[in-house]
Amino acid sequence: MVNQKYKIILSGGGTGGHIYPAIAIANELKSRFPDARFLFVGAKDRMEMEKVPQAGYDIKGLWISGIQRKLSLKNLVFPFKLISSLWNARRIIKSFKPDVAIGTGGFASGPLLYVAASNKIPSLIQEQNSYPGITNKLLSKKTQKICVAYDGLERFFPSEKIIKTGNPVRQDLLDVDSKTVEAKEFFNLKHGKYTLLVLGGSLGAKRVNELIENKLDFLDMQNVQIIWQCGKLYYQQYKIYNNTKHVQVYEFLNNMDFAYAAADIVISRAGASSVSELCIVGKPVIFIPSPNVAEDHQTKNAMAIVDNDAAMLIKESDLDVDFENKFSQLVASPEKQKELGDNIKKLALVNATNQIVDEVVKLLNKE
Repeated sequence: MVNQKYKIILSGGGTGGHIYPAIAIANELKSRFPDARFLFVGAKDRMEMEKVPQAGYDIKGLWISGIQRKLSLKNLVFPFKLISSLWNARRIIKSFKPDVAIGTGGFASGPLLYVAASNKIPSLIQEQNSYPGITNKLLSKKTQKICVAYDGLERFFPSEKIIKTGNPVRQDLLDVDSKTVEAKEFFNLKHGKYTLLVLGGSLGAKRVNELIENKLDFLDMQNVQIIWQCGKLYYQQYKIYNNTKHVQVYEFLNNMDFAYAAADIVISRAGASSVSELCIVGKPVIFIPSPNVAEDHQTKNAMAIVDNDAAMLIKESDLDVDFENKFSQLVASPEKQKELGDNIKKLALVNATNQIVDEVVKLLNKE
């Protein structure tokens, strides 16, 4: 089986939450089928066009973006982008002749999976969120398998196609507790001082960044040092705080295992991949979900954790009123920190990548 020269096409992009699961799946497939050929398809001008080649894979770009939920001139261009992306997806499929197609979400995933499934190519969706977007709902009628991370998605997808696997995560996160001392030295952190890790996603989170900037004096009074990943869009604005007092500012964190290992408390958005990683890491988390995503799915992702007494949630609209009180209570209670950390770890699905690839192999074997 290992000598099979399969051709595998993958699409996932727009944010790290779609890109890294696709890369994790590709890496596991490559380890099982060293002679397989891989091709990624992404959206032009999005971060996958940089991150996928860095991971060692070829990628082709489609001219595609999402529909703006408010009235926008950009929506007038969308039909032309959709036609263009479907035409180019057909051209790519015809040229590459994949044996299987895998979609992990993002703008380009829709056209590619639609064309692949229409051409009778076995197809699999990896749905990361507790509330799927419209693209995957439409694609679910055509694809053979849908790997999910949450219960209750029979409301949206054909139940016979659903396999609960969890979301692929970086394998170096499975044992961060053993790296704490090394991680604190890596970031030049003080021992005996609380470390707060702030994650706003790969592009950054405007409201989270504003919160941290406004609360720097408060956090200093709480004896907290900060690893602040402010995102690509905001780094130039916030880098002035780098290495002032207790703060380290990063555009992007390449050593996520060390960042998690060093952290005592995490503030994070609630994108699906972030939630899955935080479950495995098992640290106390305060989720600040983005309200600006389709179907408010980040709030739904976070509530799936909060409802199990495994994290705290503060809405953006409540930050000014609630943040100082909730954060100081959490810092003051090692018992609450341990309870949240233990409970979130119970929700981890650590074998997601292997289970998803098992399902891909079944498609390759025409089972």
